[in-house]
Amino acid sequence: MKKDIDAVFERDPAANSLLEVLLCYPGLHAILMHRIARWFYSRGLRLLPRLISHVGRFLTGVEIHPGARIGRGLFIDHGMGVVIGETAELGDNVTMYQGVTLGGTGKEKGKRHPTLGDNVVVGAGATILGSFRIGDNTRVGAGAVVLEEVPANATVVGVPGRVIIQDGRRKDIIDLEHGRLPDPVDKMFREMKDRLDEMEQELETLRKERALR
Repeated sequence: MKKDIDAVFERDPAANSLLEVLLCYPGLHAILMHRIARWFYSRGLRLLPRLISHVGRFLTGVEIHPGARIGRGLFIDHGMGVVIGETAELGDNVTMYQGVTLGGTGKEKGKRHPTLGDNVVVGAGATILGSFRIGDNTRVGAGAVVLEEVPANATVVGVPGRVIIQDGRRKDIIDLEHGRLPDPVDKMFREMKDRLDEMEQELETLRKERALR
């Protein structure tokens, strides 16, 4: 519990006091309720921990299945809409923003949700689906959809997610700021608009030439 509280002060500059953190951080509330639910779940109980999880979702907007394994120092910023599935595993010092989904891809039994290594940062609205691993120290950009394993020390963006930085070496020009990761969909639409503008100019030129004949 102390490590979870310390994570808030370490990663949120808006945190001013212990009382404020304890009373006003739904992400922290969700984590604490999960740890209680997980204690019961690990002792073979099923209904009670699910009820605790359900109450936690109602109060915080964060849904964490009691079967999920969460390391120390998880920080969920804002939290609304975060979903962490039953067989998900999170290492230490993971950071998540609102709208993140750690989900499965089907109804198969066994391990079906992702594993996140230590010090992973998952941006707002990102979706990670499947029973693969996201390596230590990896950043997942806002809105990314990750469907396959990601190595350690990487930065992933886009739909589907692609690695654009690996071990500090850039595969594309990018700023590492969480809120300034590139949007490949926006880039595609901008390129389409530029091409349409060129076609309209060519069409206008043809019309003028035809009018002069």
